[in-house]
Amino acid sequence: MYSRGWRNHSSVTKFIRLGFSRNPRTNWILFFLFLFLYLFTVLGNGFIVTLIRVDARLHTPMYFFLSILSLLDLSYATTTVPQMLVHLISKNKTISYVGCVVQMYIFLTLGITETWIFAAMAYDRYVAICYPLHYRVKMSQTLCVLLAVSSALYGLTCAIVYTIFAMNLPYCGPNEINHFFCEIPAVLMLAGADTSLNDQVDFILGFFLLLSPLSLILASYVCMFMTILKIRSTQGQIKAFSTCASHIIVVTMFCIPCMVMYMRPGSEASPEDDKKLALFYNVISAFLNPIIYSLQNKDVKRAFLKLIRRNEDTQ
Repeated sequence: MYSRGWRNHSSVTKFIRLGFSRNPRTNWILFFLFLFLYLFTVLGNGFIVTLIRVDARLHTPMYFFLSILSLLDLSYATTTVPQMLVHLISKNKTISYVGCVVQMYIFLTLGITETWIFAAMAYDRYVAICYPLHYRVKMSQTLCVLLAVSSALYGLTCAIVYTIFAMNLPYCGPNEINHFFCEIPAVLMLAGADTSLNDQVDFILGFFLLLSPLSLILASYVCMFMTILKIRSTQGQIKAFSTCASHIIVVTMFCIPCMVMYMRPGSEASPEDDKKLALFYNVISAFLNPIIYSLQNKDVKRAFLKLIRRNEDTQ
C-alpha cells in the first residue's frame, strides 16, 4: 500500500504549524525573544568559527571539531528559527508538503551528525589526556577529516531512513502540526495509519544514533577520569577536568532532550512538552554553546584579545 511513493496516498499538499500561541501579543513577545536568541547564535557561532580560522594556535584537532560543532549549531538553528519568526507575526503559517519533508530531512541530518561530532570530540580529549605524548600522531589531520566526513555521511544516510518511514504514511487531513517546525513526532500525529512500526524504527534508530555515541563518550570519560585521578598535582587535576567540563555540559544539554523526544513511544507524546524539548536542543543549546566554550576556554579568550589588539594596531 505504501510502496507507490510519498505523495500518491497523501491528499495533504501543505501543513499549518500552530507554533506556541494563538495570542498575537504573546507571539510578538516570543518573536523578539527568539530573534535575539537567533542573532546571538549566528554571531556567537560565527565568531568562534572565524576565530579558529584566523588564529594559527587554534589549528588543532580540538578546535577543528569545535568549529564544525559551531557550524552545525548555526545551520541547525537556521533550518527552523527564521521561518518560525515569520510565522509568529504572520497570519499565514503554512508550509508545503515538500518544504516540510526537506526541513525534516535537513534537521535530522544536522542533529545526527552533531551527536557523532560529540563522540569525535570526546575521543580527541581521551587521546589528549590518556596519551599526551602520542597525541599529534594519533589525532592526525587525516583521522580528524575522516571522523568529520563519516559523521556527516552517517547523518545523511540515517536521516533518509527516518524521513522515508515518516512520510511514507498517508496524510489525508487534518493538516495542523502542533509544533513550531516539522519534527517527526509532531508530524506522525497527523498520519492516517498505525504508527507503531514508526515508533519501533525510531526507538531502534535512536538506540544506534544516540546511545551508541553516548556510550563511546561515556567510555572515553571513564578512562579519562581514571587517568586524571592518577595525577598527583591538584592543579593538574583541575586543569585536566576543565578541558572536559564544557564538552560534558554541551553533550548533556543536547542529547538528553533528544533521547526523550525520539526514544519515547508516540502514545506518550505531549505536544506542549515536545515543543519545550525541541526548543531546548534546537535553539537554547545552539545559543549557549558559544558562551560555554568562550567562558571555559582560555585559548579562545587569548585568541579574542589578540584579534582585538591586531585590529587596534591596524587602525
